[in-house]
Amino acid sequence: MNTTNRIKLSTMMFLEFFIWGAWFVTLGTFLGTNLKASGAESAAVFSTQSWGAIIAPFIIGLIADRYFNAERILGVLHLIGAFLMYQMYQSNEVGSFYIYVLSYMVLYMPTLALVNSVAFNQMKDPEKEFANIRVWGTIGWILAGLAISFVFHWDTTENIAQGMLKNTFLLAGIAALVLGLLSFTLPATPPKVSDDKIKIADIIGLDALKLLKDKNFAVFFLSSILICIPLAFYYQNAHPFLTEAGIENPTGKMAIGQISEALFLLLIPVFFTRFGFKKTILVGMLAWAIRYALFAYGNGADLSFMLIIGIALHGICYDFFFVSGQIYTNSKAGEKYKSAAQGLITLATYGVGMLIGFAVAGWITDNYKTATGTINWEMVWIIPAGIALAVFVLFALTFNDKNKAEVSH
Repeated sequence: MNTTNRIKLSTMMFLEFFIWGAWFVTLGTFLGTNLKASGAESAAVFSTQSWGAIIAPFIIGLIADRYFNAERILGVLHLIGAFLMYQMYQSNEVGSFYIYVLSYMVLYMPTLALVNSVAFNQMKDPEKEFANIRVWGTIGWILAGLAISFVFHWDTTENIAQGMLKNTFLLAGIAALVLGLLSFTLPATPPKVSDDKIKIADIIGLDALKLLKDKNFAVFFLSSILICIPLAFYYQNAHPFLTEAGIENPTGKMAIGQISEALFLLLIPVFFTRFGFKKTILVGMLAWAIRYALFAYGNGADLSFMLIIGIALHGICYDFFFVSGQIYTNSKAGEKYKSAAQGLITLATYGVGMLIGFAVAGWITDNYKTATGTINWEMVWIIPAGIALAVFVLFALTFNDKNKAEVSH
């Protein structure tokens, strides 16, 4: 790959995840303070991510893979996204905001697959080259969080009270505009020409349902959906919780989670080779329970270190479960079902699992509000810790790692 294309693709990845990190991390706090949203209303807004994940394969499968260059669709989606971000910036009530954020997520989620397509199309050896490009996405997310806390200071207690968090949508919108325009200069990624009839089953990976006949894969599949319930609590409640606990620069400190994610990504091959799939994924599940216990019993004063450790566990929580799961799915699917199986797992986790998770998180938050409107955070975190522990026990008892050697390879 020539240097110009490497720089363009790295910038594309940087902006793709800078956009997401610029507004999504602080969204829970924005909804509660600026729009006075209830737990259920916040859950509905966060669920737009899941609806986007469910609809995304259809946009990619029906349009991008067949009729238009991927980089051009990427450009159009981000330019429309920039406009929707501006509308979100101007929204003053949850109803109109929800319409804009749902429209935005339906357009944004397909871009996650499109940037990968554009990048892979330029690579001779993706296994060696992709990580060096993709890491710029993680850097983009981290720098968005650091900018909000340490450059703009929008997440200080005083600035949150003044409604400054709405500026995050302006920041994301500007980045989306830049990426939208940049996309038209990216290397051409023409559609995959195919005369085959489109099958909806292929698009959402239904062919991979045959894998569920394998008891172990079925246990993994169910566990993947269930572990997304505690995951949703983190996305929806972590920033409001840290803000209320009095942690300074909460957005910047939450970037520790992404730094941890990048580091633990490098350790997954070591864990797989030494301990096998089952132990690796169990460590990931247990980390969710420990993290939420730390959140439940820590505070923003003398026990603030517990909250920081909880954030830092994100790398183990996310990588050891989701990335390990993708590798396991790949090994079980075989050549025929590889794409279908990954599509099915994405639909099950970011689609179904997270939808259930956000609804549960919203319901729990509303039910543990006191008469004065404050939230009993201890219970809000103990419940997902219990769910994660239950999934851990379920998986430990019912999953048989008989294919340890096969997966390790």
